Amino acid sequence: MSRIKEFNLPDLGEGLTEGEILSWLVKVGDIVELNQPIVEVETAKAAVEIPAKWAGRVQAIFHPEGTTVEVGTPIIAIDTDPDAGPIETPEAPSGAAGDLPTPSAASLAAVEVAPAEGMVEPGLIGGPAPGGRTAVLVGYGPRTTAAKRRPRKGVVPAQTATAAAAAPAQPAPTQPAATAAPAAPVVPAPAAPAGSNGHTATAGTVLAKPPVRKLAKDLGVDLRTLTGSGPLGSITREDVQRAATAATEPAPATATVTAAASFGADREQRVPVKGVRKLTAENMSRSAFTAPHVTEFLTVDVTRAMKALDRLRKRREWRDVRISPLLLVAKAVLLAVKRHPMINSTWAGDEIVVKEYVNLGIAAATERGLIVPNIKDAGRLSLRELADALTDLVQTAKAGRTSPADMSGGTLTITNVGVFGVDTGTPILPPGESAILAFGAIREMPWVHKGKVRPRQVTTLGLSFDHRIIDGELGSKFLRDVGDFLADPEAALLAWT
Repeated sequence: MSRIKEFNLPDLGEGLTEGEILSWLVKVGDIVELNQPIVEVETAKAAVEIPAKWAGRVQAIFHPEGTTVEVGTPIIAIDTDPDAGPIETPEAPSGAAGDLPTPSAASLAAVEVAPAEGMVEPGLIGGPAPGGRTAVLVGYGPRTTAAKRRPRKGVVPAQTATAAAAAPAQPAPTQPAATAAPAAPVVPAPAAPAGSNGHTATAGTVLAKPPVRKLAKDLGVDLRTLTGSGPLGSITREDVQRAATAATEPAPATATVTAAASFGADREQRVPVKGVRKLTAENMSRSAFTAPHVTEFLTVDVTRAMKALDRLRKRREWRDVRISPLLLVAKAVLLAVKRHPMINSTWAGDEIVVKEYVNLGIAAATERGLIVPNIKDAGRLSLRELADALTDLVQTAKAGRTSPADMSGGTLTITNVGVFGVDTGTPILPPGESAILAFGAIREMPWVHKGKVRPRQVTTLGLSFDHRIIDGELGSKFLRDVGDFLADPEAALLAWT
């Protein structure tokens, strides 16, 4: 049995062909455990942490951070029996970084390449996935051991953290509570970085998911100083954000000049097109020049809807729930789809596929670009369940941890351009969908109400649709029904359900 095993970059999504190595979480010589996160990779759909398939010692890392690697290319070699004696370092494959010693014939013969991998199961590593399965990379098995990982670059050891001089971390915006998450695996907390909240790290383990650990690292929060509010005492994203907000003071003016654009001598900046931006460009170009788009607009008095939201917020069972106008727009779309099923369909060449389920996409602007995660089978959710799902979707997207599975299979999309103060737009259809609704800003405007001009809360909706499937009549009726719901949601709920 070969003791040196190479791990190839697996297919991290539906047919993705490459990924960019964002950061290595281990270095050559480190001891890793089964399912320990070893590398963070960005694909065209998401940034994901890949766990170790074997326990052992890291023998070689074949590609540095920032390298784009094709699926199936070896990225790391692990000595699965490090106590068996020394072995020469295997040669890095073509294109690898660094100067590694030339391997002997015996060491090459000892290398075993990992079998071909399948897709990543949706969900966090070791956490539950849709259908009740455990989310793991194919062939890994559920996570059963406590992972040990070295501090990331720039992290100061615990014993020197209190003596390090650095600017305080920037405060994070307060986020509303998301839906309850499954219990996280037990992992050691990273050492407190310089500029953290000032607590001295203590030995022990904490319950925290990888996205929460990443957020804590970014905000300079020592997880071991926190008391978790999640299931089984796990630390949640909100726990980290509260700690960061409470411990942060305004940064000195000299520390804020860090993100200025880097321009060359020609006063031009060149931004590589890759990852999410590259995929978005390809999808939008294909959709714009394949599906014949039509856009219709409707201006709606939503004063009653805003009052209904205010009454909902005052109810005891809704006081801790994030409620926004987007919730009512989503509910309006879902109810209107039931009245006009053809809106929720796909053009398949010689046939139109009408779907009974609605995977409701919500366009989200992130640091990595525009993504459109979707809420699976949203039409079956109650209003409270829909509110929780929207909250979880938005928070996960802002944290940059939306999985490829959450961005696939969408059937109908809402883009909320109103959050940017924009009245409406003519959105482009996501590939495979037949309609997308733009929700504009809600403004107080003069409006004729009961025969008199009064100040009212008004918004404008823009519906783009595929004219091969949806003609003007169907698109107009669907948009009218969405508008009728927003004009008087309580009456529409009584009449339609």
